[in-house]
Formats: sequence, C-alpha cells, structure tokens
Amino acid sequence: MPLREVIRIDEERCDGCGVCITACAEAAIRLVDGKARLISDAHCDGLGACLGECPQGAISLETVETVPFAELAASAHLASPPTGEDPASTQLALTPSRRGDEPPAGASCPGSRTLTLIPNEEVNGDQGRRPSQLRQWPIQLHLVSPTAPYFRDADVLLAADCVAFAVGDFHHDHLHGRSLAIACPKLDTRQEAYLEKLRAMVEVGGVRSLTVMVMQVPCCSGLVALARQAIAGSRRSVPLRSVIVGLDGQILADREL
Repeated sequence: MPLREVIRIDEERCDGCGVCITACAEAAIRLVDGKARLISDAHCDGLGACLGECPQGAISLETVETVPFAELAASAHLASPPTGEDPASTQLALTPSRRGDEPPAGASCPGSRTLTLIPNEEVNGDQGRRPSQLRQWPIQLHLVSPTAPYFRDADVLLAADCVAFAVGDFHHDHLHGRSLAIACPKLDTRQEAYLEKLRAMVEVGGVRSLTVMVMQVPCCSGLVALARQAIAGSRRSVPLRSVIVGLDGQILADREL
C-alpha cells in the first residue's frame, strides 16, 4: 500500500461540534456516538480542508501506509448520505438576497461548503452593472464535489484560472447557464486527483457536456488533455469542447473534440 497523508481525529479532544463535517468536500467524516469519525481512509483525499475548522484542534494529518484515495467510492458515498443526516451539512441553497448574510452558527468555512446559488437576471444592453452568473460554490477543482447537485445534467465549464481575467465579458458570454470548475494545469498540485475527479463528474456526477476554456499559452493545454483522458476513461461519454483565449482576451479557437 502507498504512503500518503490522511486525517486522524483525537477522540478525547473532539467535542462533537460537527464543524469538520461541512468542511470535508468528500463527506468522509461522520458523527458517530457524538464523536467525529473518518469513515474510511479511502474516502479521505488528504487535502486537510477540515484541519483549520476544528475549534478543539482535534484533527491532524498523518503520513501512513494505507489504501489509495478512491474518488469514485467517495463520490458515491457523498451522493447517498445516511438517513437522518442534516441536509445542510452537505448543501445549502442560497438566493441572491442571502449572499451577504452571516453564516449560520457552527457553519464551516465557505471555501469548502457546497452552495447552490441562484444567479440574478441579466441586465440587457450596456447600461447598468452586469450581475454575476455564478451558480455555485466552491469552484476550485480540488474543492468541488463531482456529485454536487449543480453538476447533475449541467453544461459544465472547466476554465483555466487566468481566463476570467482575460475575457472581458466572461460571465455574460461564457459562464451564463453553466456550472463552473477552475484549475491551473501548471501550478496546481495533485494532477492525478484532477483526472479522477473529472472522470467522476462524467461517470457519476451526470454532467451533460464539458467545455474546457484555456489560455493560448502552452501549459494550459494540459487542462484539455486531462478532460480528454477523463472522458476516455469513463464508462459514460459526453460532448467535449475546447475554447482557446488569446492574451488580449479574444477567442482564437472554439471547436468540438
């Protein structure tokens, strides 16, 4: 078995507050007999998003010899929470009017909670401020759950980090009506986790189509390659589109693969 990092929970320190549960994007932690427990090493990706959320400091990362992280198994587990679990621990539905509200007591960092957003109606013409067309949170590929409700039967846009800064009308022309995931194929670590997560989005998450939007720089092509591999390795096929953006924000190529 490989050596890798997984979380360990000190039961003596744990007071059962449950904050770590909503901080775990893979739903690998459950409350059992009033204590937080890791369901299985195979469900823990080792990212450690829950570490900083524990008010008792009961969670740590340990490098151990254990089973590999099983993305598909974790995704299936996330899609079927046990009976009686509070749905708010895995999803919160927010309307635009609540975006500025204070988080509920005991809520985890919004960087890892699954939120479904309802975009405002678009403003027609050039007058006025264009509203955001973001439909969900989180958006970073390491943090999203491949079985999140906003991916089910959705057209998904996988965008390189720099794209939204280069394209002036990114929300209006490209994000509208799509669910989003962002990644940097050059600087982000754990590319194998990206591949497995994209495959899970296609095979288990039920996405309808995938558009990969990248910059014209050579390193960005790695994101398109990952999407190709993910679909090729899945038992389910979806349409794949590649959009290449120039450094001046112009669309240089837009084609189906």
